[in-house]
Amino acid sequence: MTERLSITKEQKIHFNTLKSKPKIAYFILVDRFPKQLERLLKSIYHPENHYLIHIDKEVDIATERDIKAFLGNYSSAYLLASKNIERGGYSTVQSQLNGMKYLLNRCLKWDFFINLSDQDFPLKSQNSILDFLHRNKEKNFIKITNHIKEYPDRLNHIENDFQQIDIGFSRIPFKKSFIKNVTWYVGGQWMILTRACCKFICGSPEVKKFETFYRNTLNAEKSFFQTLLMNTSFKEIIVNDDKRAVIWIPDENMKLKPKTLTGSDIDFLMQADNLFARKFDEGVDESILNILEEALTTDQISSSSNNMNVNFIPAFSTDRKKSILLDPKTIISSTTQLPKKMLNGNK
Repeated sequence: MTERLSITKEQKIHFNTLKSKPKIAYFILVDRFPKQLERLLKSIYHPENHYLIHIDKEVDIATERDIKAFLGNYSSAYLLASKNIERGGYSTVQSQLNGMKYLLNRCLKWDFFINLSDQDFPLKSQNSILDFLHRNKEKNFIKITNHIKEYPDRLNHIENDFQQIDIGFSRIPFKKSFIKNVTWYVGGQWMILTRACCKFICGSPEVKKFETFYRNTLNAEKSFFQTLLMNTSFKEIIVNDDKRAVIWIPDENMKLKPKTLTGSDIDFLMQADNLFARKFDEGVDESILNILEEALTTDQISSSSNNMNVNFIPAFSTDRKKSILLDPKTIISSTTQLPKKMLNGNK
């Protein structure tokens, strides 16, 4: 006797919601920590998503061979032709553009573009991230700050042409003309963009003048996409938030750099509503990655069994109070205990 399967109205709604979830195209830059790519890819894998990997040309041949062998286990993982990426140069922007074009030109179904590095790691499961994107279908997420108002001391980055040479940049930059009627913005290189936004960036004639201007601009990866999008019709659907948790600490010459996160930073990560964090180095502290991997497994089970109720790292979350923004200008000693409410990346 065949038993008839009955599905409740509530279950039908849940199934239809899952079916309509967006798909993600991840673009991952692999440079100094290729061994962490395996952990990262496993943590963000979902059968409906796509994964485009760019291996920096400076990665040794043996390591590149190992990466290719590992990626062979994933039918939805692809390799972008390797290029040498110069820090602070336009090559980082070009790699992002190349990645978008590759993903658009292939017959792949995806709705959001998310860029990561081999030092990033998710704070939420893929089901949770897909739920978040489903609720924000038309929005683009990227950090944005008015360049002239907030960072007048760094105007030389866009005022001058910096010629890239074999060992960095020419020490004798020369002045260049600004694009007329453009407001200049800075932020960071990490973003979550809709497919429509990527199609605009890769195909609109409006973009060419920004590509020409930024080609010899210092730290173009922290300004190109912000300035481009905020001076076009996409301005109205940009959210000033890249959904990344970062702790900034002093570097030489009073600059700031992302702190390498360790197990002592778990309270900081617990309180954020971010989707990813950076940066990690398992050679410095592997325990933090172990903790996050375990938490992601719990989150995966929780979000799969509780309809649309999604928690941030439920195995460890005890305080769900809203956190305040950590101003990028704030300097934190690497030896100082970070107050629980100081975050970067929250709205």
